[in-house]
Amino acid sequence: MSDEIKVHVVDYGRKCLYMRYRDPATGKHIARSTGVETRAKDAKRLASKVAGKWEDQLQEGRYKSPSKTTWEDFRERYEDQAVPAMATDTQYPIRATFKSIEKLIAPKLLRDVTAAQVTLWQHRMREKDFSESTIRSYSTHLRAALNWAVVQGMLTTAPKVSMPKRARKSDGRTPMKGRPITTEEFERMLAKTVGVVGENRAAAWKHLLRGLWWSGLRIGEACKLTWDHGGGLSVDLSGDHPMLRIDADHEKGNRDRFLPIAPEFAEMLMMTPEADRVGFVFNPPGRYDAYGRASQDVIERMISKIGRLAVVKVLESSNMSKARTKYASAHDFRRAFGTRWAVRVMPIDLQQLMRHESIETTLRFYVGLDAQSTMSRLYAAVSSGNTLGNTTPQTSKGAASRSTQPLS
Repeated sequence: MSDEIKVHVVDYGRKCLYMRYRDPATGKHIARSTGVETRAKDAKRLASKVAGKWEDQLQEGRYKSPSKTTWEDFRERYEDQAVPAMATDTQYPIRATFKSIEKLIAPKLLRDVTAAQVTLWQHRMREKDFSESTIRSYSTHLRAALNWAVVQGMLTTAPKVSMPKRARKSDGRTPMKGRPITTEEFERMLAKTVGVVGENRAAAWKHLLRGLWWSGLRIGEACKLTWDHGGGLSVDLSGDHPMLRIDADHEKGNRDRFLPIAPEFAEMLMMTPEADRVGFVFNPPGRYDAYGRASQDVIERMISKIGRLAVVKVLESSNMSKARTKYASAHDFRRAFGTRWAVRVMPIDLQQLMRHESIETTLRFYVGLDAQSTMSRLYAAVSSGNTLGNTTPQTSKGAASRSTQPLS
């Protein structure tokens, strides 16, 4: 602002006196209340003091008018101008972030997203049982979007977005929001699929469930997996074994990347007739449209309904006074895949199968997690005898008699 700015006190006949200046750039008068009531003692002097402070701020460039950008306009511009340049895997959680903000705090203006409102949004996500990792991910996307708004001049300053720490158990591990489903539970869900999607659609939905079971794909990955190169994530059959191919324009590293898949999933893929290897690998139809492909949101809801009908409970907890039961969802298929392969391959190989960016994620969730199962396998390995090398099965009486014998 230049030295031409001069703030004057004016009386508009309202409850408080106002202060006003002419913007040298536009020639328009800008006015705001002084907060000093017109009938107050020494009102003119007090209002002039407030006006003087505002004048100093204007001349030093420290005052910035509040943003009038609506939340809707901000979201539209961000999704049109910033999001398309991001990797495809980043675009979906950004939209999910905005959706949760609109549902949980419903801002009208962009400036309504204050630090206090962000904290309230995070609190309400916890009330809705969002995982801490999801809350952190959404918070990261929101912070980046608000910083972009500042650069674009939609906000004067971005509110502080506190980054929650991941909740950890006493052993230092991040708790899962569920558990791996068993083979019996998987088969039970297959049997109940008809009851949710109907007889005519059951085959395609069972094909998807088997694909999730054998592949360990995230539901978003399964929804976009194609037979044709160019769709972002595709099946590559050019080598000795089927692999996954991630196209460069859908990858943060901006280069094609190939990833291994489990042999069982490769075998399942090769059972598809060659003439049918076009388009999407999985085509679960919508519930009311036999020809339309269900969206990812619909797929997630339908799988959860199948889990509920099959009574596959993966989490039972009590949040304050509210008891909660979580039934099997699409991600629990992935957990089952990771758990099965954790005892078959080295962690570095499991990392590639699970498509984790960091080996730390693999170690935290899948390696060494099921100690009880490991103990069961160890004891099963010596079930014909006992750990001291004796061939006689251990009984309570035998154990007592052997306890006095030397280990040699």
